[in-house]
Amino acid sequence: MAKCKIKVDQESCIGCGACCAQFDFFEFNDDGVSTVKGKAEDIVEGDNLEEAADVCPVDAIKVEKVEEEK
Repeated sequence: MAKCKIKVDQESCIGCGACCAQFDFFEFNDDGVSTVKGKAEDIVEGDNLEEAADVCPVDAIKVEKVEEEK
């Protein structure tokens, strides 16, 4: 299972909900824009995490792979 750091650009997010509909680790904050559950930036584990950036129509989601510790 991959680990990625996922960040949502709060200024760019338009609150369309595409990410929340497809991935359970996103939620809306009090301002009506998407965040990663728990924090604005977080390490998430799962499959197909790179696709999280692709669902955003305004490219507000950035996904960075986290190197596995050996």
